Amino acid sequence: MIVGIIGSGAMGSGIAHVVATAGHQVYLLDKNSKALERASQTIKGGLDKLTAKGKISEARANEIYSQIKLTESHQDFGACELVLEAVVEDLETKQNIFKEVEMIVQEKCILATNTSSLSITSIAAACNKPERFIGIHFFNPAPVMQLVEVIPAVQTRAGLAEDIKQLVQQWGKLPVVAKDTPGFIVNRVARPFYGEAIRILEEGIADVSTIDWAMTELGGFRMGPFTLMDFIGHDVNYRVTETVFASFFYDPRYKPSFTQKRLFEAGYYGRKSGRGFYSYQEGAAQPESNRDEALGKYILNRILAMLINEAADALALNIASKEDLETAMTKGVNYPEGLLAWADDWGLEKVLETLDGLYEEYHEDRYRASVLLRKMVKVNKAFFSA
Repeated sequence: MIVGIIGSGAMGSGIAHVVATAGHQVYLLDKNSKALERASQTIKGGLDKLTAKGKISEARANEIYSQIKLTESHQDFGACELVLEAVVEDLETKQNIFKEVEMIVQEKCILATNTSSLSITSIAAACNKPERFIGIHFFNPAPVMQLVEVIPAVQTRAGLAEDIKQLVQQWGKLPVVAKDTPGFIVNRVARPFYGEAIRILEEGIADVSTIDWAMTELGGFRMGPFTLMDFIGHDVNYRVTETVFASFFYDPRYKPSFTQKRLFEAGYYGRKSGRGFYSYQEGAAQPESNRDEALGKYILNRILAMLINEAADALALNIASKEDLETAMTKGVNYPEGLLAWADDWGLEKVLETLDGLYEEYHEDRYRASVLLRKMVKVNKAFFSA
């Protein structure tokens, strides 16, 4: 298979690395020659690291690298069987790209987008043959992260999602299939990890280091929410939250915070700018956490209940299967346990009690419990039977 990739940034170059490693010839396109040069160096550097660690031979690294052809012209996509776009998150930009690409590629060529937050259906609508269009969403860094979300549009022909799922498996990745709704699986279900943590901070219940401590030490998460937001970058994380909120018709469960918006406006993006919720300047003192176990459990239970509620609601609305929801959260954002299994372990009654307690306290729809969760408690069922 010959694959075309549009956009040579971190995602595009990472996907090119993955696809070339799987044995496909790749055309990596960018109209910015300097960006292409940086992408080439990034891919070569990644292969060199694998060679240095003894994971691949030098000959194998050279073979993979030789599979990638750099180009500044869509005309090279004429023989491609799949073209995947990974450019800026702007609907009009993506639509215009596929209008141009569709005039060049062959009729059977599959068209795909790596968008993390835009409607697959809206992008497909710009095409003359939208039935061949689909979402293939990798996570950054693509060569390392196992998860890939496969998202059919409303127009996508029957069977294409399954074909892409099998192809992604051949690439050595773990595909999950999601309905075309805002945020798909991961960027939807994970929103409370950030949003509820900020809410707890804004209320003065705990500071950033204490909330991060509770989630890592008591919850087993690899990163606390504030460390993770700083790592992702507020220019990315805030914009995704804003997009998901608007796309869900301003459902209060996804409401962005002024706290993060102000960091975004100030250019305090996190690690990449040297300042976010934490300071990353050389010699900067990091705040001490309050390791009060009762406070830590309150923080963990509140955020975890909100996460479980999102997963339950996604299942109730058939966004994905139980198995794919669990895979997405453990492999896409490295949660210590799938949220539905975690709910079973904790006890669905306790999850519902926590949510109802928050709703009673705040009287905000933000804390409304999923209908599915309430029904399952009523009939004394678990998500996964023993």
